[in-house]
Order: sequence, then C-alpha cells, then structure tokens
Amino acid sequence: MERMMEGKVVVVTGAGGGIGREIALQLAAEGAKVVVNDIGVALNGDNLSADEAPVAPADGVVAEIRAAGGTAVANFDSVAAHASANAIIQCAMDEFGRIDGVVNNAGNLRDRSFHKMSEDEWRSVIAVHLDGTFFVSRSAAAHFREQEGGAMVHMTSTSGLIGNYGQANYGAAKLGIVALSKMIALDMGRYNVRSNCIAPSAWSRMTSSIPTDTPQQRDRVEKLKKMEAGKIAPMAVYLLSDAAREVSGQIFAVRANEIMLMSQPRPVRSVHFSEGWTPRRIAEVAIPAMQKHFYPLERSPDVMSWDPI
Repeated sequence: MERMMEGKVVVVTGAGGGIGREIALQLAAEGAKVVVNDIGVALNGDNLSADEAPVAPADGVVAEIRAAGGTAVANFDSVAAHASANAIIQCAMDEFGRIDGVVNNAGNLRDRSFHKMSEDEWRSVIAVHLDGTFFVSRSAAAHFREQEGGAMVHMTSTSGLIGNYGQANYGAAKLGIVALSKMIALDMGRYNVRSNCIAPSAWSRMTSSIPTDTPQQRDRVEKLKKMEAGKIAPMAVYLLSDAAREVSGQIFAVRANEIMLMSQPRPVRSVHFSEGWTPRRIAEVAIPAMQKHFYPLERSPDVMSWDPI
C-alpha cells in the first residue's frame, strides 16, 4: 500500500516531544521528509539542564526517525520572530528542496489568573502561539503559492474554543489561531492551499505542568494521562495528505479515539425593532428575548490546567 505522505516535505514545530513528536514520527512512517523543529527549552522559556535533556529533543526525534528508516533533519530556530521562523522554512528548502506542509505545534504556558497576569506572561504566550503560527505560516505561504499547493495544520485548544481558568493569554492566542486559519483558507484557497485546526486533548509536556496538590487535581491528571499523544497524529497526517484535498477552514477536536467537528460562530437569535433601539428597549425587549439562548460561562472538561491562582 502506498504511503500517504510519500515524497512530501513537512515542517513540525515543537516536535521535540509530546504531540509534535508523535506527529513527526507518523509523518515519517508515512513517507514524509520531516523538519523536526524544537528550540529545546522548558515550558516557561528557560534553558533545559544537561540532566533534563542530555540530548537536544529535536536531535532525539530525528534519531528515532532515521533509526526506523525515515528521513528527517533537526532545526532549533524560534517560531516567535519573523527571521527565525523564516529560517525554519528555509531549512526545509535547503535540505529537501521544497515544502509541502506545516504543523504549527510549538507552544508554551505562563498560566495566571487574569487579575494577576503580567505583561511578560501575556506577551510571551502570544509570541509563541499566535505570532509563531503567523510567522511560520507566512514563510511557507510564499512557497505554497508558487507551487500552487500546500497544507497547514494549526494546534488550537478548547481553552480558547470553550474556556478555562488562568489562561487568558493561552486562550486568546488559541482562539486567534482559529481566525488566522480561516483567513489563510480563504485567502489561499485559490492556490490550492488548505488550512485547518486541531484542538487536541492528550497528555504531553504542556499538560505535565498541571499541579496535583488536591485530590480533584490528581483525579483530572490521571484521566488526562489516559489520553495518549499518539492519538492526535493520525488526524494531522490525514489533513496534510492529498486525501484531505477538499478539507479546509475546519476545526477538529481529537480526544483519544474520538474525532469531533467543532462549530464556528454563527447567529443563534436576532431581534428587530422598526423604530430603533434605545437602552431601555434593549433591557425590556431584546435581552429577555435572547437570554435563554446565552452561552453558559463554562470551563472545558477536556482542558486540565491551573485552578485560579
């Protein structure tokens, strides 16, 4: 049976461990040449010690791929700046002569309750997730346009799609990625470029930072540990393959053996007043008519992060 990604070149950011690693491994198993990008730092941006990472995470994944007979190269550039993100894509061009797909998976966490969140905690998460997704995608877009084809897969989160405590920075970035993906799909569809999002639920380095100080926290962590990172990879590989040529602008959630197509914002109720609205009429007529359709303020059951701090 022909492998789904035979001959294609894909960049996977944040591929030194967790979900990114699993996607890189499965892409290689399906015949892709993979650029394994990972800067090799802790979730908060600190450098890893020799004890924590005796071998650079990206190098370790490349070694795994090569040992299995695949083709891969490591890259250590940051997604968070235009020049270094461009260098990631250029690495694919220099090593393999083309680029066919991008998986924007790189991430960090700086969780804090909103009223305590610092400017640095906000900016550092936006820079990696939202800016990084733009910079890497933008760098790849020029090549995709020229060759009239390409695919992008961006990691979003139910923190942004639904909500979560202590993650205003992360949730805002992840919901922003959804809008960015839709705009890419609209702008670049004429060049046969596809863009989709995956909201993964899995145990990974990102979720391993969750505290386990209370019985409730420990119970949530044990449930999350049962959701293997490898379960996310098949969807990412599919979306990058030619089999998904008709799929673009969509949001999929993947949780263990379940795949969900997520809704996107649309009007759910409207009211009209021919004479025009006043604040009092809105209070007396419009809001009572719409209130039963309000979305509840809820936290995603699939997101396991800090309780308010």
